[in-house]
Amino acid sequence: MNENQLSKRLARVGELVPEQSRLADIGSDHAYLPVALVLQKKLDFVVAGEVVTGPYEAAKKQVRKNGLTEQIIVRLADGLDAVKETDKITAVTICGMGGVLIRDILDAGWNKQRLQGNERLVLQPNIGEKPLRDWLTVHGYTIIEEDILEENNKIYEIIVASRQELRVAYSEKERLFGPILLKKQSPIFQKKWQGELKQRETILAQLAKAAGDQQARIQQIEKEITEIEEVLSNES
Repeated sequence: MNENQLSKRLARVGELVPEQSRLADIGSDHAYLPVALVLQKKLDFVVAGEVVTGPYEAAKKQVRKNGLTEQIIVRLADGLDAVKETDKITAVTICGMGGVLIRDILDAGWNKQRLQGNERLVLQPNIGEKPLRDWLTVHGYTIIEEDILEENNKIYEIIVASRQELRVAYSEKERLFGPILLKKQSPIFQKKWQGELKQRETILAQLAKAAGDQQARIQQIEKEITEIEEVLSNES
C-alpha cells in the first residue's frame, strides 16, 4: 500500500470523507490517507496525528516526498490533542484500531473539547464495534452510513456518524450488529456473523465443561446465539 494505491478499506474510508472537508486523521499510518485525498484534489487541509515518534517521522517524510507540506500538517500528539481550534476541523477519521481504543480517543477528545460535536466521524474499528456504537449513541450521534468489507481474509466495518437535530435511540441489537448493516444484510455481513456464531457455540461447549458456577455466562452466550441465529435467518 502507498499513497497512490490505498488498501481497499482505506480507499472506502476516503470515499466516505466529505469533499473539501477539513480533516483530522488520527493514527495516520504514514499519512497514506491524507496524501491520497489531497492528491485526488478531494481535500486541501488535513491534520495527520501520530502519538509515536517513528510513525510521526514516517508521516512527515511521506508528506514532504509528495510536496504537500502546505496542505497537510503532521503533529506528534495523543489522539485528538493533535487538533487545534484554529484548524476548524469538519471531519475526523480514525482507522485500524480496536473499537474500544477509538471510543477512548473520542471520549478524551470530547472531554477536552477537541471534538466540538459538529464533525463528521468516519471510523474503522478492527474489532469491538459495539462499545464504539454505545459511545456514539450516548453522545447523541446518528449513524448515517455503515459498510462492511473483506480484505486479506479479514472483515472490517466502517461507521460514519454525525450529530443530527433528531436524536436516534439505538437498541442493543442495533448497536451490536450495526443499524444500517442490519438492514443491508450483505453476504459479508452474513459471513461475519456465521463466524461469530461458531465462536460462541465453541465458548458454550467449553463453559459446559468448566468448573465453578458458569450459569450467568452461559445464559449470556445463549442469548447472543439466539440473537445471531434470528438475524442470520432474516427474522430481524
